Amino acid sequence: MVVRQHRCKGRALAVCALAVAGAMAAATGCSGTDADGADRAGGRAVADGSGAADTPAAVVGRAADALARAGSAEARTSMETAAGGTRLTIRGQGVYDFRRQLGRIKVVLPKDAAGTPDGHPPITELLTPGALYMKNRGAGVPVDKWVRIDTTALEDGNLVTGGVTDPMAAAELLRGADGVRYVGRTELAGVRVRHYRGTADLGRAAEAASPSSRGAMAAAAKGFSSGAVPFDAYLDDDGLLRKVRHRFSFAAEGPPVAVVSTMLLYGFGVPVSVEMPPEANLYTGSVQQGAEDPDGPEAP
Repeated sequence: MVVRQHRCKGRALAVCALAVAGAMAAATGCSGTDADGADRAGGRAVADGSGAADTPAAVVGRAADALARAGSAEARTSMETAAGGTRLTIRGQGVYDFRRQLGRIKVVLPKDAAGTPDGHPPITELLTPGALYMKNRGAGVPVDKWVRIDTTALEDGNLVTGGVTDPMAAAELLRGADGVRYVGRTELAGVRVRHYRGTADLGRAAEAASPSSRGAMAAAAKGFSSGAVPFDAYLDDDGLLRKVRHRFSFAAEGPPVAVVSTMLLYGFGVPVSVEMPPEANLYTGSVQQGAEDPDGPEAP
């Protein structure tokens, strides 16, 4: 991919999500605990304090607003795909400010296809409305330079391209929730949460998204092979999204490619400092992916 073109089409869209790792490796997916089914009040409003009966779709649809009120959180992410019988998982950890929609995530890449222990060093990603900044990207980019990608020009709206789903975008997707059912109660890191399962409509989510997210979400609504994104969402009793897993699918040569993106949120209210790189530190050359990427082979 040539980053300055800011686009990926067809099979290349799958490569955008995978080639950031540069290699294929065995993955360990991120799985949640099954709900125990003990709580049957999953349709009750929990975020606005009204106590009024509400639908499960409405409860999860307010997740982005609840996060904005909370201000910020620490985040852990994983993005997993399977292609050609091989699994790849990219993991990340960082902080995110939901009011300003700014975040900093360190993305850890897997070992290369040969299992070499000295893999690619972590990539630092800065998430901002409309743009993704990546440092230590590799593929010929100088170590002191940042790559800037216009997320509104990406066919997936940066839901999978960077190996991390923007935390606010992950929550905004739930604005398009449909066919949601309440699964029951479970526990995450000592916190009791309600588990919901449903499908997010990308088009509806884009229409309801906040102004800062609307451009990227509208791009995503056009870029995937299906406008329906299955999800599992876990909210605490204050309506705060603690975990969400999305299952994206897009067209490629052969069977559709599926990517599972999982986000865990904790440490709400943590200070977040994100400093944008100066223009002089931005790399303006070409960044190659796939078979021409010196970091590894093209994902099948």
